This record gives sequence, structure tokens and C-alpha cells, in this order.
Amino acid sequence: MPGLYVHVPFCLQKCAYCAFYSVPLADVHGVGTVKDYFEGLAAEIRLRQQDTPFGVSSLFIGGGTPTVLAPEGLERLLKMLVSGFSGDAGLVSGLEENAIGSGGSLGWERQRAVRFEDIEATSEANPGTITPEKLRILRQYGIHRISLGAQSFSDQLLREIGRIHNAEAIREAVRLIRLGGFSNLNLDLMFGLPGQDMKTWQESIEEALRLGPEHLSLYALSLEAGTPLAKRYPLGQGKTSSRMPHLPDDDEQADMYEWAVECLVRAGYIHYEVSNFALPGKECRHNLEIWRGRDYLGLGPGAVSTLGGVRWRNLENVAVYGQCLRNGELPLTEVEHLSERERMTERLMLGLRLSEGVSLEGFKQEFGQDLRDIYKDVLETYLQQKLLSIEENHLRLNPQYIFTANAILQAFG
Repeated sequence: MPGLYVHVPFCLQKCAYCAFYSVPLADVHGVGTVKDYFEGLAAEIRLRQQDTPFGVSSLFIGGGTPTVLAPEGLERLLKMLVSGFSGDAGLVSGLEENAIGSGGSLGWERQRAVRFEDIEATSEANPGTITPEKLRILRQYGIHRISLGAQSFSDQLLREIGRIHNAEAIREAVRLIRLGGFSNLNLDLMFGLPGQDMKTWQESIEEALRLGPEHLSLYALSLEAGTPLAKRYPLGQGKTSSRMPHLPDDDEQADMYEWAVECLVRAGYIHYEVSNFALPGKECRHNLEIWRGRDYLGLGPGAVSTLGGVRWRNLENVAVYGQCLRNGELPLTEVEHLSERERMTERLMLGLRLSEGVSLEGFKQEFGQDLRDIYKDVLETYLQQKLLSIEENHLRLNPQYIFTANAILQAFG
């Protein structure tokens, strides 16, 4: 079964660093409406159910900001997803349980009552958009994991990157999330921000730990073309004019990252992926499956899917997305048929981002070839330089070089 990602392309205000497709709610009348989105999504669910005959293995609702929707909009979204995918998602596990017992089939009507409690179901949220009513609705439909976009506990830094909230709003959001019955919380934090130094970064990490999240995702600021921050800092990191807050360079970012890794590991978090840390058993299963090369289906404007060696992206326009689907057409802007070599390379590059690495046996079972033969020259160089190692039949990236993983992995492309 594939994982399911649902893109909600609306937010209150576009952040200065954000390159993802999203539309501030104040602008929706110029580029499409929430009505266009829901009509399109309903049609896309109907068209894509054939791609998920046994349901989905996980759900991740992202954006944008899903919790920017009004309570009735949020409930409408969840009803559509439960109706479209949750019943089938339970069918396989139910059949497997029955096969262990009597061997008979499990009734379809019983399975239609299964909701998202049976799979990992996550919704992104931002401080300032959470209310007790919205959290109640999320819980009612089986969402049990929240990923909160905190980014920083410095009010000044939050203003620099265009966030709508302050540090106190983060603390209040966490309080509401816990009161709402959620026991699986991720906090997103960013480093390398304009005007950020080691002290303010350490304070954000320490404040986050005081809130006791089960999961933390730490992302280095990247200046994406076309974003306000990229226009504000055309020379890039570390080359800031005296009139602008200093933008940490690669070395400063690396120092921030290394300090955070040491701090979080000491606090009991498992560093299971380059940017992700979790208490034992609280790893994000949806993302883990993607990093392990599993299929996933993306719904909504700008969403990406990879199923059966084919990758496609939905077009990034709410109005056109809705119109295409009302006309019975899929709103595709890119379709790519991945070659076996491309699939192998991607499997290797994603897998090496994980602390578990890539199983040599698993790779051979999947592709019928030994990765040591396919990437012989690159592996010999990297193994000799101790950038990579082979331990317990797994190829792994040396933790010392994990912050520079992207540069190292490009050699496999």
C-alpha cells in the first residue's frame, strides 16, 4: 500500500523562505478559491482510488497550513479522506488477521467503519491557526500526530522570516495540542536564519526540549529562487551587507547542526535521518517509508506522486486544478517514467540519509543486482575515504559527514 500525502495549499501569510506552492487566503479570489480546491480534491480522490485498491499505509496532510481551514472546511477534508481511503486501509490488516485465524474473508461492511486510527495519520499545523475545536475534529477522524511549524523561539527571528506567530504562540499551541489528547508531536525548527547565532539557536533547542515533543525536525535555511529571502540576500549565506542581519554561512550552519545533534542525542532522541530526531518508537513512519523507496500518492495542487516507477506532479494553480478535475482530466504538469537505474540511484541516495543506511541484501532483492557492483568506483573511493562504511550488511554514511550528505550523495547521480 502506498503512503498518502494531501496538500492543502492555503496559508494566512507566505513565509519569506517558502518555495512550496501555497496561496495566502487574502489572495485566493485572484487564483482560485477554497471551493475550487475541495471540488477538485473530491474528483481527484474518485479518480485515484484505483491506485489504492487496498487503501493507504499512512496519511500526511501538509501545506500550506491545513489548520488555516475553518473548522467546517477541516471536517469536510477529513470526511472526504476517510470515505475515500480509510476503509480500504483497514482491509488488508483485517484480512491478514483473519488469515491467521479461520482463513475466511472479512466482511466489507465491517471494514468501512475503520478510520485512520489504524495507520499513522499526521497533520501539519502552525501556531496561531490552532483552536480546541479544530483539534477535536482532527482527533475525531483519527489524526493522532501533529507536526507543528515552530521554526524558532526568537520573536525577532520569526519576524525576519515572515512567520505570523511569536514564541508564546508556540507554547500556547503545544498546550492546546496536549489538552486535545495528542501524544505524538513534532516540532519543526530552522537554523541558519538571518541574524541567528549559536546562542539563539541553542536557546530555541533548549526551549523546544522543555516542551517535550516526541519528534524534532531540524532544517537548515536554503535560499530558494524567487522567495523574498533569496531576493533580500542575492549574494547568499555569509556575504551579507552591513545593512542586513548576518546570514550564517555553511560553516556556521554546520556548527549549529553538530551542537544540536549532540544535545538531542544526550536528551534521548534517536537521530534516525539527516534532519530528524525521535524518541524511541516515535519516528515518522510516513516519511520513513518514502526514504526506504516505497510508493506514495500525492493529492492536491503541486502534490507529487511516485507509483510503480512513474512519478508525476500536479499543476500548481488552484483554479486550473479544480477546473481540470471537474472536466474529468487529471491535473498533471510533469510525468516521468523512471528507469531502473534512476530508481536504484534514488533508492541509494534516500536510504543513505537514514542512520540505518541501505540494506545490501534488500537492494539485491529489489533490483536483482548488488549495489557494490553497480556503483563500484564511487563506493571504492568513498569507503577508502571513510565517508561511507559497510556494517552488518548495510551501507551507511559516516555520521561525521551527515550534514554534508547532499554533496556526497550527488556522486551517485
